[in-house]
Amino acid sequence: MAVIAPPPVPPAVGSADDDRMRRFRRRLTLVMAGSVTVVATGWACTLGVWPAIIALMAAKHVLVAILMMGLGVDARRGELR
Repeated sequence: MAVIAPPPVPPAVGSADDDRMRRFRRRLTLVMAGSVTVVATGWACTLGVWPAIIALMAAKHVLVAILMMGLGVDARRGELR
């Protein structure tokens, strides 16, 4: 019985060579997280003085954490952002 070789693997379509899509998705996720934080803080500010103070204190920490993630502080050594 003759053995037939499998066809060659088709070229990858839609994948970036240098992880541009991965970085784009990460950046988009960070922007969305920041936007949700700002909107949720604005909504909490409409509830009164004390919820506004607590929301602003929490939002400050969340936004700084998002900034640090965007700068790559949480990346492992040798890992590209």
